[in-house]
Amino acid sequence: MSGNYLAANPFAEWVGRTVLGLMGWRIEGRLPALDRFVVIGAHHTSNWDFVIFLAVKFVLRLNARWFGKHSIFRWPFAGLLQRWGGIPVRRHLRLNSVEQAVQSFRDNTQFILVLSPEGTRKKVERWKMGFYHIAQGAGVPVVLAALDYGHKRVVIGPPFWPTGDEQADLAQILAYYRVFIPKIPAYAIDSD
Repeated sequence: MSGNYLAANPFAEWVGRTVLGLMGWRIEGRLPALDRFVVIGAHHTSNWDFVIFLAVKFVLRLNARWFGKHSIFRWPFAGLLQRWGGIPVRRHLRLNSVEQAVQSFRDNTQFILVLSPEGTRKKVERWKMGFYHIAQGAGVPVVLAALDYGHKRVVIGPPFWPTGDEQADLAQILAYYRVFIPKIPAYAIDSD
């Protein structure tokens, strides 16, 4: 088994299962038996998406990292969010997050990074392609994880290996997500 799974934490698992149960959600699919990959969670249209994905992380005991806007890492939650895998990002500083993430994959034999390709909960015209460049630069696959509010499920899809043809790969990835219903459909990239 991959080293990306945390030692059993019955309380965290219970919290994750309780949250998903109270909300009526379930997990479908499996993560690949790989030590390093990027996960994209889409469509990200609501704050509830974070709650659901965090619950999934607890249930699966996943030792995954994720980027979050620096402003959510404030007292009294900053330490807790970082223990849960959060990495504060200051977008306005224009630091090279892609290269830093690629270096994290190079420095670690076991590393999972979860990203939202929209980069925000608002309507966007196109996805940010950092996830793609990170995966390609690190030589790892992208695992497609979808929130399906229509059926209250998180669907973990197959690993997708970037080919280098960004346009064709993005079209294929977007086609995968097209069938899943976001919390706010008007914010989804394919809603037009």
